[in-house]
Order: sequence, then structure tokens, then C-alpha cells
Amino acid sequence: MTASSPKNGARGRRLGDAWPHFVLIPLTALVLIPVLLVVRKALAPGQGFLTSLNPFDQSWTLDHFYAVFGNTDDEGVWLFGPQLWNSLVVSAATTFVGVFLATTAAYAFSRFRFYGRRTGMNLFLVTQMFPGVLMLIPLFILLGHLNLLDSLVGLTLVYSTTAIPFCVWMLKGYFDTIPKELEESAIMDGASRLTVFVRIILPLAAPAIAVTALFSFMTAWNEFVLAFTFNNDPKMFTLPVTIQRYADPKSTYWGSFAAASIIVSMPVMALFYKLQKYIVSGLTAGAVKG
Repeated sequence: MTASSPKNGARGRRLGDAWPHFVLIPLTALVLIPVLLVVRKALAPGQGFLTSLNPFDQSWTLDHFYAVFGNTDDEGVWLFGPQLWNSLVVSAATTFVGVFLATTAAYAFSRFRFYGRRTGMNLFLVTQMFPGVLMLIPLFILLGHLNLLDSLVGLTLVYSTTAIPFCVWMLKGYFDTIPKELEESAIMDGASRLTVFVRIILPLAAPAIAVTALFSFMTAWNEFVLAFTFNNDPKMFTLPVTIQRYADPKSTYWGSFAAASIIVSMPVMALFYKLQKYIVSGLTAGAVKG
């Protein structure tokens, strides 16, 4: 019996490493076809719906993007700029409020033992069992009494309270993985509980906080039903509501609809790209390795 040569062994290893790519590349291309069709419609002339599955078109135009960026009301007032600003403000404020409250609450549930601790965590979990639209009417009445309809503050409060239960559960589990000995050593050296939380716990939990911030941002950025219900002034619309305006009962402006969808997706894609290293470690690893 002859032993296999090192060259054949290396070739076999290369083939073994390469075969997943032969499977994943066609699957990736298949998944990207709907995205390419949206891009094609956004760049193709006309507002009609294209039934062809060919993701490439012979003629291209940026008119749909110009129409979205230059969107105005009946009085000629520019709407896209204020609506983009509304989405950015609401999403950023929701992220800040949600992360701030979730980190403090999750740390308390993780480190302190108090009456009602388990019940509180279970109540957070129960709130995730019901769809957000179930609270639509009570929230509308509450915001109406507080004069927060057609207000970015009202949307921020609603989005923050919606995102907090999931964020608390996620961060609490991550805080549990951080050894308590680190805090005890810092306290013995004279550090206060606040110093321990800010200078030790938060840096170690950066991956989980990044994932939590991304979730909070996406919750506010992509939400449509609440924003559509609580705001009637076009100047206070967020971008998801703006996209819906391109589809009316009589006709749908598919070109503008596709262009607006791409524009709305770009900030989230940029955040994913920026936070990808934190997302992977935040979902798969603990804060301390040893």
C-alpha cells in the first residue's frame, strides 16, 4: 500500500475548505435577487410594476431618487428633509433612552437581590408576548391627554418603552457572565458602586450594549403603525410613513417606492457595518475570557 503524497493531502484539504463556498455562493445570489429587483425598479424609468425577474435593465435613471429627495407638500414646502430629521431624532433619542434605562435596570436585576426581582423579570417577558398594536388605542388616548400627538417626544416615549423589555433581558444575561470578583476587588480598593458600573461593567459589556443600541435604533427607524397613527401632520412624519404615501388606493408609484425603500435602508446597513465586530461578540461570547 502506498502512502498518499503531501501534495494530494493539501489538495484534498483545499477542496474540503472550498465546497461550502460552492453551496453558499448560489444561495447568497438567490437571496440577493429580491434586493437587486428593488434596485432595478428604483433606477428604471417609469412608475409601472416590473414583472420580469431579470435584475438588470437596459436603461437607468435617477429621477425616482430626485423625486423622493425633492418631495414637497401642496404648498411647495420641502418635506423629505424634515421627515429625515424626524426619523434621525426619534431613533437616536429612542436609542439613548432605551440603552440608558436598560443598562441600569439590567445591572440592578443582575447584581442586587430584592423583593419582586423574579416577578419583575417575568413581567418584562410577558410584555413581549403581545403585539405592539394591541396597545394602540390606550397609547393614543394617553398621548392625547398629554398633548403629545404629532410630537417627536410622544413617539420617542412609546418606542423606548417598547424596546426596553427585550433590552433588559438581553443585557441582564450578559451582566450575569461578568465575574463579580472584578467588582468586589474594585470596591475593596475604594471605588464606589457607580464607578464600578461606569468604568468596569459598561466597558466589558460593550458588545451587548452595541447590539442593544442597534435593536433600539432599528425599532424606531423602521416602525410604521404607531408613527402613522399618532402623527397626522406631514411635517412630523417619519420615513416609513413617507414610503407608505407612495402607495394610494388608486395607484402605486413603484419607482419612488423602491427608491425611498433603498434610502431608508442605508442608515441601518451602515450601522450594521460599523457595529459588526461588536454584534458577533455580543451575541456569541462572554465579556471575560479565561
